Amino acid sequence: MISANVLPDLKYVGNEKKKLTLHLYFQIMGKIRMCFVPRKNHWWYITLYVNEKGFTTGPIPIDNDYESFSLTLNILENKLDIFKSTGEIRSFRLEKNLSVGDFYNYLISILKELDIDVKINGKPYDLNIDKRFSEIEEIHHYSKKYATTYWKTFLWVDSVFKEFSGRFYGKTCPVHLYWHSMDLAVTRFSGKQAPPMSKDARISDKDAYSHECISFGFWAGDDKVQEPAFYSYTYPSPEDLEEQSLEPQDANWVMNNGVPMAILTYSDLKEFDNPKKVLLEFLESAYVAGADLAGWNMEEFKVPPLKDL
Repeated sequence: MISANVLPDLKYVGNEKKKLTLHLYFQIMGKIRMCFVPRKNHWWYITLYVNEKGFTTGPIPIDNDYESFSLTLNILENKLDIFKSTGEIRSFRLEKNLSVGDFYNYLISILKELDIDVKINGKPYDLNIDKRFSEIEEIHHYSKKYATTYWKTFLWVDSVFKEFSGRFYGKTCPVHLYWHSMDLAVTRFSGKQAPPMSKDARISDKDAYSHECISFGFWAGDDKVQEPAFYSYTYPSPEDLEEQSLEPQDANWVMNNGVPMAILTYSDLKEFDNPKKVLLEFLESAYVAGADLAGWNMEEFKVPPLKDL
């Protein structure tokens, strides 16, 4: 149980290889899910979820059958669990020197034993790694300590994001983890279509940003922003967004690919006595900043107290 004012000490610097190992595990799990699950708008069908044991695909339907299976990176018990709706359960240990190649090959072998035929694009996405998952032996830095800190942090953020999500009556995605960038996110939509992107835009972006939205997320740091942080951006980005106020005062606007993004670092949040309250205030202030300038009907999207229904 995480105390209200003692959040896990999640850091990026010094843990780069440990995070990359987890990231590649997530990509393998996510690509397997994408192989089977029917399409849903904005790529909502490919994501992972935080649960009481670690990170999971949730149920994955098996083609032409009345069965399903799931994959859970069980950080609590230090193993990868494979559950099939027929009652069959398999697992293998998450050891310190478990390479990405071993993880992939063990998992695919077990799925074959369970008569689950997997065909995925076998290379990592957007990580500048040209090898196939099955060939990556040099990345083998799974750390139970880091993975546990990572999971407990995301478990707490997941609960706050879900509370924030429940304050909006409009179209909202689940709180889920996008394995391509390894960020936990929740997105609100105005209901209006966004201007079409150029023909040479990536298909992933065209589907993700087909409609006006304000997205909120958390990621554990990368080579550009070398510390965990919360973010929010509005798409399409309205003029003068970066001039709007944010809560708390530690939050600020930074330019990301030419558009403003609201940022609150995890280390700054940890300094507050009530981080949940402060995080909710950050998310709300970023929403109001974007929605007001973009002309959203914010009053229509307010969720009234139950006593007023």
